[in-house]
Amino acid sequence: MFLSFLFQTGSASFIWLTSDNMHHQWLLLAACFWVIFMFMVASKFITLTFKDPDGYGAKQEPLILTAVTKVEEVHVPEEKHWPEEFQPTGKAFSGNLIRQPLVHMERLELLRNVCRDTALRDLSHTAVSKFVLDRIFVCDKHKILFCQTPKVGNTQWKKVLIVLNGAFSSIEEIPENIVHDHEKNGLPRLSSFSDSEIKKRLNLYFKFFIVRDPFERLISAFKDKFVHNPRFEPWYRHEIAPGIIRKYRKNRTETKGLQFEDFVRYLGDPNHRWLDVQFGDHIIHWVTYVELCAPCEITYSVIGHHETLEDDAPYILKAAGIDHLVSYPTIPPGITVYNRTKVERYFSGISKRDIRRLYARFEGDFKLFGYREPDFLLN
Repeated sequence: MFLSFLFQTGSASFIWLTSDNMHHQWLLLAACFWVIFMFMVASKFITLTFKDPDGYGAKQEPLILTAVTKVEEVHVPEEKHWPEEFQPTGKAFSGNLIRQPLVHMERLELLRNVCRDTALRDLSHTAVSKFVLDRIFVCDKHKILFCQTPKVGNTQWKKVLIVLNGAFSSIEEIPENIVHDHEKNGLPRLSSFSDSEIKKRLNLYFKFFIVRDPFERLISAFKDKFVHNPRFEPWYRHEIAPGIIRKYRKNRTETKGLQFEDFVRYLGDPNHRWLDVQFGDHIIHWVTYVELCAPCEITYSVIGHHETLEDDAPYILKAAGIDHLVSYPTIPPGITVYNRTKVERYFSGISKRDIRRLYARFEGDFKLFGYREPDFLLN
């Protein structure tokens, strides 16, 4: 009987020990699950805490790289015509900058650095005046601003915006005479809006413009307006050319039309502005990019280059979120390539003094957009 009692007692103790051990195992397992759960919660909290606040919980916008130069960081020249309270702030678009092509990041970084260079201040800064706002075309439907820089393929970009604004359903349908008729092409200028509406668009819209080698652009302007004149704009030959010849031609007995040498001498003259006033808005074909678009005052999203337009055009359309709606017109092979031989030929008969004076005026454009000083100036 005693042995039976011990056996029963031992069995009960074993069962109790086994049960107690299992209880501890379940507690340990529950504790492990609790630790894992708390770690997951903490990880999620950290992720949300360090995520870009502008992008979190908002509709994802097309990826856009914006320059970091803002008007608040720049002292606008005293002769500005734009009220201080309406200076554009250029609020940056949210987006992962790492995904942006390196070349566009470098262009905007270069622009920012040159804008901060006090030695080039007079060549890189301008007032955000009505003249500048007249150059900027608006597409409200897709929140786009395009600054016109003539002689760098702007006609094609206007066609893109005309289609986006709904005036025509395709680029092929747009008559050539409509593109530059601003009463019929459906492209409002930024200057047509109220001050508050201008500021809003400058702050929030995707903004871009195109540049090319400054000297090659001047050659293109000279040929287009004073030699070929394909759009039959007689005032260039009959009004502007005689005005330049009268003041800048050295040999007054020469009866030829405007020569490139006359044109260069006019553009390089520090006192060129008194003629500019007489010529009015026609000067947009040869004034600097700084004077046209105020790149140190307005924060542009992208700056395209004519020399790499085959790559830049699709990139701009994608960055603006419109690549699925319209395509840039076909670019003829070789038309965007920098023609060094042509530039050297045109400047071969120009005195070094006149070339240096011309470069002195356009140095801001060369430096802001990464164009090297012409070799024939260094010889």
